[in-house]
Amino acid sequence: MEKKGLGLTTKILLGLFLGLLTGLILYFFVPKGMIRDTIIVDGLLYFIGQVFLRAIKMLVVPLVFISIVNGASSIGDIKKLGRIGGRTVLFYITTTAIAISLALFVASIVNPGITDGGLDLSRVVTQEVEINESVPIVDVFLDMVPTNPVSSMVNTNMLQIIVFALLIGIGLSALGEKAKNVSQLFSELNELMMKMVSFIMLLAPIGVFGLIAKTFANEGLTAIVPLAKYFGTVVGVLLLHAVLTYGGILKLFTGLSPVRFFKNFFPAISVAFSTATSSGSLPVTLDVSEENLGVSKNISSFTLPLGATINMDGTAIMQGVATIFIAQVYDIDLTFAQILTVIFTATLASIGTAGVPGVGLIMLSMVLQSVNIPVEGIGLIMGIDRLLDMTRTAVNITGDAVCTLIVSKKEGEFDETIFHGENSYDGNKVTSQPSIANEPAN
Repeated sequence: MEKKGLGLTTKILLGLFLGLLTGLILYFFVPKGMIRDTIIVDGLLYFIGQVFLRAIKMLVVPLVFISIVNGASSIGDIKKLGRIGGRTVLFYITTTAIAISLALFVASIVNPGITDGGLDLSRVVTQEVEINESVPIVDVFLDMVPTNPVSSMVNTNMLQIIVFALLIGIGLSALGEKAKNVSQLFSELNELMMKMVSFIMLLAPIGVFGLIAKTFANEGLTAIVPLAKYFGTVVGVLLLHAVLTYGGILKLFTGLSPVRFFKNFFPAISVAFSTATSSGSLPVTLDVSEENLGVSKNISSFTLPLGATINMDGTAIMQGVATIFIAQVYDIDLTFAQILTVIFTATLASIGTAGVPGVGLIMLSMVLQSVNIPVEGIGLIMGIDRLLDMTRTAVNITGDAVCTLIVSKKEGEFDETIFHGENSYDGNKVTSQPSIANEPAN
């Protein structure tokens, strides 16, 4: 029988562990000198890590541009569905903005990258970092509009690239059949970019090894405490957003019990958590939403697939905490204008974030570049970030379901008797007591 190989997550975690071990051995047991510092740390390990980081940077502009054009053009049903589409998109964009703002706020209080005598990478930055001076707020908004889109791409001005891509996507959506060939081209290009991401992620275990080994070879054990604080901060903000933001919005707009909602929707949450993919868990999310929550199939068939495309609150939270964390370990103070830039960039980028492994890291590199933070910092969080991916996915689909419930209730296509019934999910289909759950929703 053919042996099943290790999965990507396992390989990345193995690279993380081996990199940590190698770095600590070099730090504690190998004397400083040309062999350790020049040949191994600043030579071999630096080369391995930089190859991976350069590959990520290579994809940032084309991936963001193509993904967002493709994502925005796929929202063509808004014209047909009118209020439903408007409410859905407004909910997703608003909650994403809340998520990134909450992440930045909590991370600024916790300060995951600051410890007593802890990690400080400001002296080992491998690229020149230009710190933006404080600029008027009006200029932040004005700078979002590109005067030359090609120049924006060359200079990696991410906000301008996102705005330009959104306009193209909305234009394609408005043109409909007249531009179907162009829309199909962007769809195929998006598939190509996803394949390229999967190729580059094959380098991830080796890249993580090189980046982590170099960090711990220079810093020793001082890097562990900040990483633990980062991990705890991301998980904490994810839980806060799920319970307070989603629960509060659900109660405010529907009057329904958040506790009942989480109980009924738990089967889908567990599947999303175990698979770590919003797209892969979509069939279960659709089934549980209709059979356990009582939403209309007409509504859920639109809002949930759209949410899997543009609602990435969990990813936005990771980007917010990671931005603060990496800025702190590099001893970079972010201005208010830069924080606003992070909020706008992460919110708009969520429209094009695809549900495949590795894209979140590329989107994070885009956010870091937008405020001139060294992308090398990604290497610090990459290994443990794989562990956070499952929780992020669970939060993402929870937001999709809350939006679907709100829209269904507002449109009068919600069966409250199903929502308050005793439901169970057997892995194939949902059954419910009382039997009204198996009747069509009104």
